[in-house]
Amino acid sequence: GITDLDPLRYDLLFERFLNPERVSMPDFDIDFCQDGRDRVIEYVRRKYGEDSVSQIATFGTMAARAVIRDCGRVLDLGYNFCDQIAKLIPFQPGKNITLKDAREMEPLLAERERKEDEVKDLLELGDKLEGLVRNVGMHAGGVLIAPGRLTDYCPLYAAEGTSNVISQLDKDDVEAVGLVKFDFLGLTTLTILDWAERFVRRLGEQAFSLEKIPLDDADTYKLLSAGNTTAVFQLESRGMRDLIKRARPDRFEDVIALVALYRPGPMDLIPEFVERKHGKRAEYLDPRLEPILGPTYGIMVYQEQVMQIAQVMGGYTLGSADLLRRAMGKKKAEEMAQQRDIFVAGAQKNGLSKSKATQLFDLMEKFAGYGFNKSHAAAYALLAYQTAYMKAHHAAAFTAANLSAVMDDTDKVRLFHEDGVANGLTILPPDINASEYRFVPVDRGTVRYGLGAVRGTGESAVNAVVEARKSGPFTDLFDFCARIDKRAVNRRAVEALVRAGAFDCIDPHRARLLASVGRALDAAEQAERAASQNSLFGEAEAPRGGDHAYVDAAPWDMKQKLLEEKVALGFYLSGHLFSVYQAQLAGFPRTPLAKLTPSDQRVWMAGVVASARTQMTRRGRMVVVMLDDGSAQIELTVFNELFEKHRDKLKEDALLIVAGKAQNDQFSGNFRVIAEELLDLESLRGRYAARLRIAMNGQADAKRLQQILTPYRASGSGACQVVVEYVNGTAACKVALGEAWRVKPDDRLLAELAAWLTPENVQVVYGSA
Repeated sequence: GITDLDPLRYDLLFERFLNPERVSMPDFDIDFCQDGRDRVIEYVRRKYGEDSVSQIATFGTMAARAVIRDCGRVLDLGYNFCDQIAKLIPFQPGKNITLKDAREMEPLLAERERKEDEVKDLLELGDKLEGLVRNVGMHAGGVLIAPGRLTDYCPLYAAEGTSNVISQLDKDDVEAVGLVKFDFLGLTTLTILDWAERFVRRLGEQAFSLEKIPLDDADTYKLLSAGNTTAVFQLESRGMRDLIKRARPDRFEDVIALVALYRPGPMDLIPEFVERKHGKRAEYLDPRLEPILGPTYGIMVYQEQVMQIAQVMGGYTLGSADLLRRAMGKKKAEEMAQQRDIFVAGAQKNGLSKSKATQLFDLMEKFAGYGFNKSHAAAYALLAYQTAYMKAHHAAAFTAANLSAVMDDTDKVRLFHEDGVANGLTILPPDINASEYRFVPVDRGTVRYGLGAVRGTGESAVNAVVEARKSGPFTDLFDFCARIDKRAVNRRAVEALVRAGAFDCIDPHRARLLASVGRALDAAEQAERAASQNSLFGEAEAPRGGDHAYVDAAPWDMKQKLLEEKVALGFYLSGHLFSVYQAQLAGFPRTPLAKLTPSDQRVWMAGVVASARTQMTRRGRMVVVMLDDGSAQIELTVFNELFEKHRDKLKEDALLIVAGKAQNDQFSGNFRVIAEELLDLESLRGRYAARLRIAMNGQADAKRLQQILTPYRASGSGACQVVVEYVNGTAACKVALGEAWRVKPDDRLLAELAAWLTPENVQVVYGSA
């Protein structure tokens, strides 16, 4: 039950983990469903005794960036100044960059140290403190199980103000004193698969079990080969998608290999792996290597393969082969020379020439540093395959589970929501009469939005709503407020549900509902007080407001509706904000973001600002803006000079019209646009508006038109000609008004005309940009 994989079929060697010749304790890394992780730790405490089990300390050290910020604070230097210096220190995942490394890697840091005394003092002090222990914490998953009382083996520590006892030794020292360390990790993917499995059964497939799915399912491999891997465990990054589309896996062994190869180091082997997978012949030094290296097309990918070669070719036991594998990984010269002699002698005994034996040992030595633990890769590949299978065959259940797992992260909710829709699912909006706390599948193609994903609600509030509606659906806002438990559902939660559109099922007038929430809650409280008084003399019906009790409010336009939705959900659900502006940009020649391609040509584009973040570079500050037009999102680089000139335009949800060049970023490989010009709608009209077209369509009220246009008459740049189109039952004509009636088509003028003639009858026509 440790794993559902057959270790014999996939050559998963137990000796890689534990054998009589192993000198050190094995390392237990076990992933559990998030919901069950605490139960496992509690079980271990009960099983082995409170005195024998503890969690493990971690020591936070002053790394390069942290030491700069800490020293800067003590020296009373400004936060922004220290932040700028800290951000000049390069960040590379998995690599510890020291201040010495940073000076060599980032010339701007070295230059500022030479020229600025404050920077020099800061780095000088940082050099002395770098690497020192800063604080003591608790390892997230590390658990220690001793063979007796913990105090017989290691000192213990309790953080101030808590009774939780943890070992004073960190994970390395715990091993050094001979204790076994277990990592009990909570893996969200296991939770998602558990929920998805339950959803499938809830939809009627009672016998469904992930343990029984075939590992050779054609639809699953088709989905993987297409790179449709959003929410597929381990395979969803941009780089992995590119790799999987090239590799086109069609068997489970390929998925294991891809999980193992996609890491720094082994990535160099990927092109060769892909070529061999698709037909290039693999060469073997000896025919006995083919059964061992065949599953990976002749390339050494796993540590287990190194061990098998040592066993088959060098005459090692699997226990001693594991020692060889460890020695190769650590690259100890003395030990390696000793092992080389043992291997070559053993291989010669097994009929291999000395030169070939040496060549093979060199190959093993080269790949052992890259090699990945196949048991780990296979277990993760199984989860990758299971998530892909669920996406291919049970998309609604799988998407509902993924959305439920990330409810607090609106960026991920949006990502999974968009992916679900792109894969043909219907995602129904939140509904107080139908939604549950989590997202749930309604049928195989439909998911219902979870009320827990509405900001400002929370589990207890949603559970109170679900409990209250057991007696029947809510009929209006006043009925809702009268029946819910006001201790669990406060005003903020009700307002959030209104903004999210959860009341649309009973009343789509969101502005009126939002304005009436306070009144509805007050009415409910008054009714409860009256009911408690009347109950002394018998039951009395509490008074309830009807339609007449609502506060009057003008309906929201589409823009307001979407912005309020974003406040509650973190993104626009019932439409896209850019659609509000599309009619106003209709005559302006631009390229939709989805159709942009890398080019030296300057092009115009438009979108709303989804986010903006500042970065420091050698050229100074730049701002990276995420631009979104509903068809796609692209990164926009705005350098400091342009940013300073237009910083008021770079606000979230603002419309931005951009001229720039699209190119591939040489470092990240991501597609981005370098901005050269930034305009908002008003400055676009001021520069490029050629005519204002007004369609009268039977409303020939020239006097009213004159009254509206008069305050906006203008001449010079930014003023454009007015063309009136008139149509009645018998004729149509266009009249271009004279120069004296040129106007500046600003927001107020367009709003007045649209309110009179409807928006589609008022249009700015643009000249060429």
